[in-house]
Amino acid sequence: MNDVLWIALYAFLGAAAAGLLGAVALWLLRHRSVAVSVTVISAVAVTAMLAGTLAVAWAMFLSPHDLKVVTLVVAMAAAVSLATALLLGRWVVAGSRALTLAARTFGDGGDFAAPGGAPTAELAELGRELAATSEKLAASRRREQALETSRRELVAWISHDLRTPLAGLRAMSEALEDGVADEPERYFRQIRAEVDRMNTMVGDLFELSRIHAGALTLTPTRMSVYDLVGDALAGAGPLARELGVRLDGDRVAPLPVEVDGKEMTRVLANLLVNAIHRTPADGTVAVAAEQLADSVVLSVTDGCGGIPEDDLPRVFDTGWRGTAARTPPGGAGLGLAIVRGIVEAHAGRAAVRNVTGGCRFEVTLPAARS
Repeated sequence: MNDVLWIALYAFLGAAAAGLLGAVALWLLRHRSVAVSVTVISAVAVTAMLAGTLAVAWAMFLSPHDLKVVTLVVAMAAAVSLATALLLGRWVVAGSRALTLAARTFGDGGDFAAPGGAPTAELAELGRELAATSEKLAASRRREQALETSRRELVAWISHDLRTPLAGLRAMSEALEDGVADEPERYFRQIRAEVDRMNTMVGDLFELSRIHAGALTLTPTRMSVYDLVGDALAGAGPLARELGVRLDGDRVAPLPVEVDGKEMTRVLANLLVNAIHRTPADGTVAVAAEQLADSVVLSVTDGCGGIPEDDLPRVFDTGWRGTAARTPPGGAGLGLAIVRGIVEAHAGRAAVRNVTGGCRFEVTLPAARS
């Protein structure tokens, strides 16, 4: 039994010495390639085995011939192991270099394509993660381009919408100043209407800037959807009567929600005004509210005839109007963007889809907790 312990001790000391030297070598070569690290690790394993074997062989006082045979066998195994480790290391390095070259497309604004035949599971997983990140960056670039396009359109449309009434206001004020206005009272009413419209536009811009800056402060309170819709219908009633549009709010269930009443009333008002302007005379704008699972869905359905499918994804974009017109009722293209911003601030979502004869705007809000 003592001989076995001595043999184990000699093998341990020989292998430990080789392992210590290998650890020092790895630390010194820590900035080198993967191939060097793999070769060093393999060399450590083989050297540990060789050192342990030779230590035991010397301790057992083998004959010179047997010692020579053992040493030769271990040396050949070490040579083959090192050669194999070097080849495997080069293969891994080649795979990592291919991954590095593919990853450089990130900086050039391109799409990442993971090289096939990754030598290790870790490199394959890294390639998949980089591909997923590339897709997210591409989506972000597309969103940024869309936002930039909408900003440019908004600036152009706002400039036109402000320039036209300002030119009219200047002409009317000059006519009043020169005393050549045939009906001063009519000019005064027109000036008041244009000022109100521009004031509304500036208010919408301010609201949208608060939403984009994350400065929209909400004060949620528990209230009934029935009350919210009733207030919005009352506010939109005069415009609907003026344009000959019927308002239908018979399918509104008294569901509880926790929302900022002022902001959510603005959401419904914007949707109703948008629907009334685009519904022909004798048409109907219907408002409904229903509960689906743990959400409350508010919908406004108009008779606009539908929105082209290509335009549906842009309906809530800033500055989108869906028409080439640059004057009302086209508006400044801010109302629906404000709707989406306020709804998302309430942890909800806004959507639109075509229905028979028109389109339906849907606002989904979390249901109030019991």
